[in-house]
Amino acid sequence: MELYEYARPALMAGKKLLYIHGFASSGATGTAARLRLLLPEAEVLSPDVPVEPAEALSFLRALCAQERPDLIVGTSMGGMYTEMLYGYDRIAVNPAFHLADTLLKNNGLGRQEFHNPRADGQQSFMVTKGLLEAFRAVSAGCFCGDVAGDRERMFGLFGTHDTMVDCFDEFAAHYPQAIRFDGEHQLNDHAVLNALLPVIQWIDDRQEGREKRVLLISLDRVLRDLRHDQPVGESVRVFRRLVQWYDTYIVCAEDPNRPERWGENLRWIDRVFGVPAWNRVIVGNHPELLMGDYLLTAEDVPGFMGTVLRFGEEPFRDWTDVQVFFDRLGGQ
Repeated sequence: MELYEYARPALMAGKKLLYIHGFASSGATGTAARLRLLLPEAEVLSPDVPVEPAEALSFLRALCAQERPDLIVGTSMGGMYTEMLYGYDRIAVNPAFHLADTLLKNNGLGRQEFHNPRADGQQSFMVTKGLLEAFRAVSAGCFCGDVAGDRERMFGLFGTHDTMVDCFDEFAAHYPQAIRFDGEHQLNDHAVLNALLPVIQWIDDRQEGREKRVLLISLDRVLRDLRHDQPVGESVRVFRRLVQWYDTYIVCAEDPNRPERWGENLRWIDRVFGVPAWNRVIVGNHPELLMGDYLLTAEDVPGFMGTVLRFGEEPFRDWTDVQVFFDRLGGQ
């Protein structure tokens, strides 16, 4: 299973992460179990959230005041509540800011079964028009707190294949860190590993004040095969490994005769490398002027102040060689 085979630094060690589940779920959700597996040195709190929204929000605010979590992660309905828990580092995944409308659209009225066991043994609940109005009243409080003070502390993750909700534009109008990822409404192993965990790592790095060495990687002929417009070898897998240990950026050359190429490059990088490459692209025709510890490139770059690694030549013939080199460095 991919989750068990993936090696990464110990994240959130000694810290508390509060996970807030989605509608009709519970603290026993599989996402909480995945987070405990992947963050073994962190304490993952995953309580059952009350069904009634005002009660739920009061419960969560009291829990935060008591536990002081270092990070809050909420999905769907939990993402809506997460946005309103100001003053904490937070990640809202596919937040459902208009849950009442979503339930109506998906025939959500009537008796609903909980998807996961609840601590109180409750197995079902009723969705009434009164409950929908209660959700409308609570969700009206979204984006009404200290949004300006939390702009750098709030991340939003939005699945490109989410057919349940689409609140990307609404979120992005308030917070700059709105990120699309390759996934659906519910998180699976791939999305947790390649979308959620990189953001958790960025937050953990910032909280710890970690200063990582800077690794610059040229796009063409190193990451992308220009002949076939495909990733080069194992570049995607190794890139996802390297970003755990290095402050990694992709360097794109600019073509003054084809300004539209810039947008094409961004879309290709986003499609192929996803969240780990978000906001990690540098455009320019003079890599020798960039500040970095390492530059992995297929070209000669005289004047670069760091170490130039010539891709395609000994000892960096392919991405396996690149991984071996950086594994031996051990993040140094």
